[in-house]
Amino acid sequence: MELRLLITFEKVATVLSFTRAATELRYAQSSVTGQIRALESSLGVELFERLGSRIRLTEAGERLLPYARRIIELSEEARAAVVETGEEPAGTIAVGTMESLTSYRLPPLLELFHHRYPKVQLSLRPTLGDETRQALREGTYDIGFLMEPETEHAGLEAEVLAEEPLSLVASPRHPLAGRTDLTSADLAAGRLVGTEPGCPYRDLFERELREWSPPFMEFGTLEATKRGVAGGLGIALVPRVTVSEELASGALVELDWRPPFTLFTQIAWRRGKRLPAHVRLFVEQARRLVQESP
Repeated sequence: MELRLLITFEKVATVLSFTRAATELRYAQSSVTGQIRALESSLGVELFERLGSRIRLTEAGERLLPYARRIIELSEEARAAVVETGEEPAGTIAVGTMESLTSYRLPPLLELFHHRYPKVQLSLRPTLGDETRQALREGTYDIGFLMEPETEHAGLEAEVLAEEPLSLVASPRHPLAGRTDLTSADLAAGRLVGTEPGCPYRDLFERELREWSPPFMEFGTLEATKRGVAGGLGIALVPRVTVSEELASGALVELDWRPPFTLFTQIAWRRGKRLPAHVRLFVEQARRLVQESP
């Protein structure tokens, strides 16, 4: 089994799309298809079931996948162990992250790697806590960004980058705007607005108010949530960094309520994994830039 065939197989198995795998690997789709067929021929088994425009792993493919990931990881470790000091960082990094971090914490990091380390290819995967952690344990992601109250995660190494302040925001015209010393019971009278379930601050906020079961209007994205709040549709608990411009302009106001929980922005990877040099560089720069940000 050639390493390049295993790399292609692992990518197709991860994204379950020949087209997307070809894009991420920078191959022609026909090349990806040909490599998978070559690997299947060498093993004498089918690795994928073709279901019209969709694919899924066969039982043989499921069995091969963890071995392929281990072989790829070992090859990267071997290269990192013998590479010449001073060589320009190069390689791919699959990064699991959430919308609020991608849009408001990571741009300086992404810009740095785009301009200074062009041979490092970043692949951002939008996922939330549980899904990100599972993908890290399975080796689907190299690095994951988390925003959680817990800082210990089974099977993972995690480093806290910053405490993430939260703000409860509303339209300046909202009945709760301007009131002081709000309690959780006071909030139950207003409609809650938020992103999808699984978002850590949304889930914790709902849990805090479950005694009163206030109505909840669900929006798909953070930007849609902010627009809904600004339009007077309800109140939302969000990371303060995501609404700093709206608070400064007066489009939103911060309500006088402090959540009884704390979230921490963290960077994580699989425990026991030896990070290649370009991934270690990414972790170091993430640590520096996030901690330096306001």
